[in-house]
Amino acid sequence: PERFLKENQFYNSNVVGKYCEKRDPHLACVAYERGQCDRELINVCNENSLFKSEARYLVRRRDPELWAEVLNESNPFKRQLIDQVVQTALSETQDPEDISVTVKAFMTADLPNELIELLEKIVLDNSVFSDHRNLQNLLILTAIKADRTRVMEYINRLDNYDAPDIANIAINNELYEEAFAIFKKFDVNTSAIQVLIDHVNNLDRAYEFAERCNEPAVWSQLAKAQLKQGLVKEAIDSFIKADDPSAYIDVVETAHKTGSWEDLVRYLQMSRKKARESYIESELIYAYARTNRLADLEEFISGPNHADIQKIGDRCFDDEMYEPAKLLYNNVSNFARLAITLVHLKEFQGAVDSARKANSTRTWKEVCFACVDSQEFRLAQMCGLHIVVHADELEDLINYYQDRGYFEELINLLEAALGLERAHMGMFTELAILYSKYKPAKMREHLELFWSRVNIPKVLRAAEQAHLWAELVFLYDKYEEYDNAVIAMMTHPSEAWREGHFKDIITKVANIELYYKAIQFYLDYKPLLLNDVLLVLTPRMDHTRSVSFFTKVNHLQLVKPYLRSVQSLNNKAINEALNNLLIEEEDYQGLRTSIDAFDNFDNIALAQKLEKHELIEFRRIAAYLYKGNNRWKQSVELCKKDRLFKDAMEYAAESKNADVAEELLSWFLEK
Repeated sequence: PERFLKENQFYNSNVVGKYCEKRDPHLACVAYERGQCDRELINVCNENSLFKSEARYLVRRRDPELWAEVLNESNPFKRQLIDQVVQTALSETQDPEDISVTVKAFMTADLPNELIELLEKIVLDNSVFSDHRNLQNLLILTAIKADRTRVMEYINRLDNYDAPDIANIAINNELYEEAFAIFKKFDVNTSAIQVLIDHVNNLDRAYEFAERCNEPAVWSQLAKAQLKQGLVKEAIDSFIKADDPSAYIDVVETAHKTGSWEDLVRYLQMSRKKARESYIESELIYAYARTNRLADLEEFISGPNHADIQKIGDRCFDDEMYEPAKLLYNNVSNFARLAITLVHLKEFQGAVDSARKANSTRTWKEVCFACVDSQEFRLAQMCGLHIVVHADELEDLINYYQDRGYFEELINLLEAALGLERAHMGMFTELAILYSKYKPAKMREHLELFWSRVNIPKVLRAAEQAHLWAELVFLYDKYEEYDNAVIAMMTHPSEAWREGHFKDIITKVANIELYYKAIQFYLDYKPLLLNDVLLVLTPRMDHTRSVSFFTKVNHLQLVKPYLRSVQSLNNKAINEALNNLLIEEEDYQGLRTSIDAFDNFDNIALAQKLEKHELIEFRRIAAYLYKGNNRWKQSVELCKKDRLFKDAMEYAAESKNADVAEELLSWFLEK
């Protein structure tokens, strides 16, 4: 009857099926299936537990709506039906469309666990569809969402799924081991190690994996990760295995921070073989310097290279690595920097030689000062000779020596420099100042030789501060400040006064007042030489004032030679002073001579003074003076008083005055 029901087209499936339900539910199913009586078939299957038949019908029917109905939560027979679909219906079908609709129905009903069962049956049980890519993809993806514990098993058992896409979905769902397994299985090793690095965060496993693969790209990725973690040695080992110089900037920066210079040398040696970059070669030189591999460094820079040697030399110098800096500066012939480097290495002779080649004042200064600090004064002097010829550098040099107390060496340096072709005023001046401070005995000789080449005002101040009065006077004289020279001599006579010099200078002073100060000075210190100086002063001196001065201080007697020498001027004050001196000395002959020779004095006053003199000769001179002033009567009276008859008669005769003559005759007659 089953065959009849299937093949006979001429009956109403609904009616026949209804009839068969009570007698043979299986036949009812056959009738209903023929007429696609979906609801009736499902009901009869549910009532009679014919879930296998129901499952086969649903798979063959391919009706999404019908599937949605039976897979609904409200269906109490859902579980039994699903079991039969998985166990029987799907394994029997060979039609991919059946499979597709069934799977979609399960997905639509949101039954992931049941879907996994379904797919396992199709894919894992060696059915025709075991190698179906989409089904394998779907099985793994469903497991990722619904049952993560199964994902690894599926990944390992299945071979025909979209590995990269599945792996990325696994990563997004934090299934890192599963993603790693996929990449590893399909030999996408760079992605596999990236999972270990970025997501598993296990560099040890990443290293083991790289060892196993031994692919350059894998080693590169591992190296970059190790570098980020600061594992410089390990990173460099990995880069070298990868033969990858691409990350050289990052490697160099990290090695600098961690001080991994030996490892950096290895890396840069590898990098240089691959890329002849200036940066790589420069950093390799610096790394050689850091590891003190000077032989390698020297060999490297001797050959052809693209390194910025000057820049690396500066870096070594700044980092106080002077030995490498020396090699580098020598290589680029930067003698200025080489000189300073040699100074730091205490190779002073070499520093001086390099400074000579550099021939820069700044270099000479730095080398010179370093030699001074190390008390290498011979070399310091060699440098200093190139500095002192620059007037604007001289002060710095002198201060440097002086501040450290090296006066002797500084003086030696300047003495040696005086003979240079470019010797200038500043050198002679500063040496004079140094002599004034530290070697006063040599200053005079220096000034006598070079006074015309020194800055006299500057040296004057120094001499004054050092109390070198003789040198001060010498300079004032040369500077034609004669007034100051004279004042200095008179203020400090024991050191500064020299008779000939004083007499020479005093005549040149502008201020005549200094003459009178000089007279007082000689009175105080050199009274016996007073007349000499007065004779020198005569041409410009006010003699009346000088006589008044000597009279006041009661020293006329002392200056008698002076008075005699200037009497020829017939100055009244001089005449009177000298006449008074002659009276005091009772030199009547001298007085008579003076009166006869020089008439500019108060005759009557002198006559009146002399007529009372105790010596007759002076009274005679009084009579003589009266006569000279036509006072005949007084003159004759004086002669009569002293019984100077001859004089009386001569004067009376000279007077040609009858009265005077008669009076004299009468007097004689009386007597």
